Amino acid sequence: MEESRKGKSPGGAWDDQAFTWQEVETEHLAEDQWIDFRRVKYRMPDGSEAAPFYNYSRKDYVVIAARDTEGRFICVRQFRHGIRTCTTEFPAGGIEGGEGHDYALPSKSTVSMEAALEAARRELKEETGYVSDSWRHLITIPSNATIADNYAYVFAAQDCRKAAEPDPDDTEFLGDVLLTEREIEGLIRQGGFQQALHVMAFMMLKAGF
Repeated sequence: MEESRKGKSPGGAWDDQAFTWQEVETEHLAEDQWIDFRRVKYRMPDGSEAAPFYNYSRKDYVVIAARDTEGRFICVRQFRHGIRTCTTEFPAGGIEGGEGHDYALPSKSTVSMEAALEAARRELKEETGYVSDSWRHLITIPSNATIADNYAYVFAAQDCRKAAEPDPDDTEFLGDVLLTEREIEGLIRQGGFQQALHVMAFMMLKAGF
């Protein structure tokens, strides 16, 4: 067996230059405060060029796996136009303000943890009326590494208490619901808990992260 192969050194470390695409041409198809959607031509590692590839930038956002004082998960029910149906999921929302990338194609998020936590507190209260004094960061992860460059900051909140009525944004029509761990497991099995990163957050907590 050969000691090395293309892209991997004899010591076992990957040389990512052997896999990395180089951007040749970029056309911005839609660009506003919400999204920068692009058509891109790339030069492949072997020197050939390929197109079109589509990718986009959006704001980084937070996902909150929150539980009340009885251990029930605080969820919301709302319409998602991507799949054209209503879903049950955890509270979530964009990180607002001047922090984070402004559609600059970063390789990692530049949002501070303080800004992300502030957004998580705000979104939980706005969407459900609940607040918490016990927060924990679970993971920061690309929302969709294949075609998007934004990141999701996932938090867990414990011992949440109802402090106000929900105050959602103008385009948010949702209802909050309390679900046990078993009920969420049932929804996942039935295809009723349909946000992939929200399922990940639930499974991380279940695994003891």
